[in-house]
Amino acid sequence: MAFISKRFQTQDSLAERVKGILTTANPLSKAKMAQSLARDWFGGHIETVGKVELPDDPARPPKPRLCMPRDVPKRKINRGVMGRVNLLHALAHIELNAIDLAFDIIARFPEISLPRAFYDDWVRVGEDEARHFLMLEKRLKTLGSFYGALPAHDGLWSAARETRHNFLARLAIVPMVLEARGLDVTPAMIGKLKQADDVESARILQTIHDDEITHVAAGKRWYSFICQQDQLDEETTWQALVRAFFKGQLKRPFNYQSRTRAGLPRSFYDTIAMDEVV
Repeated sequence: MAFISKRFQTQDSLAERVKGILTTANPLSKAKMAQSLARDWFGGHIETVGKVELPDDPARPPKPRLCMPRDVPKRKINRGVMGRVNLLHALAHIELNAIDLAFDIIARFPEISLPRAFYDDWVRVGEDEARHFLMLEKRLKTLGSFYGALPAHDGLWSAARETRHNFLARLAIVPMVLEARGLDVTPAMIGKLKQADDVESARILQTIHDDEITHVAAGKRWYSFICQQDQLDEETTWQALVRAFFKGQLKRPFNYQSRTRAGLPRSFYDTIAMDEVV
């Protein structure tokens, strides 16, 4: 049995560290705390998962101003630098929310008994999301802007509110619907950025896309784990959860290749999707 040197032990449990991230408003501090937690967790310096009472919503900075989705600047890459700034700002906001979503699932459902590998997966996802946010924030500054300069919407966290009492629904909606949608739309963004000769932004989005495949895969893995444990049919259960908890429609076109790499079967989503209106 491996023992942790007392000199390097942290006093907080994993859940307490998660709560610290969720209750931190400053985006850069939140991202760096996520990276620090990952180092301590994988370094063996956090010994227990623990239990805490989490806030319903994470702390948010004064900016960006949150508004309705229709009031967020359009992501038109062909409109010069400002168009790319609009896109990258929107993506940075998504990644900031994704940090909170990844860590929230770790401590939101203490009544569910889960193996160490579950916490490993979601700490790693949270670490990835923090890295993505920091890359996008750095790129925004290079382009003369910063995160918070533009309004944003709060649609992503609404999925967390809707599923805060249902662990299986959280797995079904956040990684297997929302993050999977990112796999669908990101390749086109990468192509447009390359057409605009913004190779650096395209590289960042390619990194995000490739990492998101592993995030969707983590969601599917633990969704399957619970379904098998509870003797539930995975496909029909997922479709029922999407109908009950997802406020929207699954829209084509799908990135079948990336979704398949993530272990998300086409039969799950293809039969209940609608064609996107162009």
